[in-house]
Amino acid sequence: MKVLIANRGEIAVRIERTLKELGFVSVAVFSNPDRNALHVINADLAVEIGGDTPATSYLDIGKILWAARKSGAKAVHPGYGFLSERPDFAREVINHGLIFVGPDPEAMERAGDKVEARRTAAAAGVPLLEGTDAVEDINTALKLAEGVGYPLMIKAAAGGGGKGMRIVRTPEELRELFPVASAEARAAFGDGRLYLERLVLNPHHIEVQIIADRHGNVFALGERECSLQRRHQKFIEETPSPVIDDRTRKEIQEAAVEFARAIGYTNAGTVEFLYDEDRGKFYFLEMNARLQVEHPVTEMTTGLDLVELQMRVALGERLDLGEIVRVGHSIEARINAEDPYSDFAPSTGRVEFLQEPAGPFTRVDSGIYAGYEVPVFYDPLIAKVITWGRDRETARRRLLRALSEYRIFGVRTNVPYLKAVLESDPFVRGRYTTNFSKEFVFEPEYPEYLYHLAVAEPPKRPVVEGTGRVSLWKMFKDYSEY
Repeated sequence: MKVLIANRGEIAVRIERTLKELGFVSVAVFSNPDRNALHVINADLAVEIGGDTPATSYLDIGKILWAARKSGAKAVHPGYGFLSERPDFAREVINHGLIFVGPDPEAMERAGDKVEARRTAAAAGVPLLEGTDAVEDINTALKLAEGVGYPLMIKAAAGGGGKGMRIVRTPEELRELFPVASAEARAAFGDGRLYLERLVLNPHHIEVQIIADRHGNVFALGERECSLQRRHQKFIEETPSPVIDDRTRKEIQEAAVEFARAIGYTNAGTVEFLYDEDRGKFYFLEMNARLQVEHPVTEMTTGLDLVELQMRVALGERLDLGEIVRVGHSIEARINAEDPYSDFAPSTGRVEFLQEPAGPFTRVDSGIYAGYEVPVFYDPLIAKVITWGRDRETARRRLLRALSEYRIFGVRTNVPYLKAVLESDPFVRGRYTTNFSKEFVFEPEYPEYLYHLAVAEPPKRPVVEGTGRVSLWKMFKDYSEY
């Protein structure tokens, strides 16, 4: 069976690998900038869909369906991002007689509407923060805000990822920020509705991975700590969470299963919660109806392949996972093509040299190679480095070692920042919250000029007379003399 992957980059490569292990034929799609991308090279088949921007390529439903028909694909896997949480896309895939490797469109709609999801969670007995239904005008918002209490959060009713989200501490701020957030939500999701929710001042972002089949079985595969975020985007995730006890861990997983059952969910997804450590309570946040970027840490601790489980569910199989046993600790660091010395500005260009880490209990999910041109049109995530250890400290030290082996010339990455975070006192102690990035002061390990010489702008390749090549050690020795 041919399976088309409606995505690109590291997640497309990762899905291709499981498909090959299962004996399926992987079909890649690619835009103009991605003609020579790794997911195209690794695929069994590849179909050009043209376009440069996401809107003219990976977000064009018509092109994706045309590629599926042209390639003879029988199933479509959306990956994450792009069309992965679009009910209209899932519905079109199914209407064209194809298998959608994800939740049913109806369940996706119920999960995607944040206000409806809150109602469902309340009906299922899942704890909720004080909040409101959807609000469309500022006067109504001002009245409802008095009941919620300040400080509070404005959130988009139809989406997430930080779009349409604002912190409000006073009625004056609400009056000022409400129309701004509504316009942002409308631009991002085509829906300007907002809702209000009580703000937890020092929260932890905890998510529970679930997998559900079409026979009524729902399994919780453990929780992940996802509190390390910049601009509402995660950059380091780990499992298990270092801040919740076993009783809370059991309760939060049971709540995730109950919510998934309540919306009739199937396939892989995550139910997200805020955990208020001061009160020792957790609250429903939202559900992501797709595979998550950070799914490898769950795989490392459970020994389960989530993409394989997704395929089995999509094909109608009954899952019999028994008791889920998690072993050890796993941490993931996202490698982004951005410059931490220039306010994390995107970095694009040709990858002149790449050495990715390896070693015991170390995994790299990557979408690049030496010679690859990092395009300007897409998300800066280029790879993920994941480690496992028998305990948290072993996993942390192993990830530090792995990141120290990551060598890339031609584009700048956030690796120096990731290493600094892993060595910071809050992370070492496991006592960080979503406010970490606001409080953490990044102090470069090396002078900025040396970082630029060694990583961003390598000199012309030196040549050892008589061999035509030079060792990596010699190259680093040369740079160290600056």
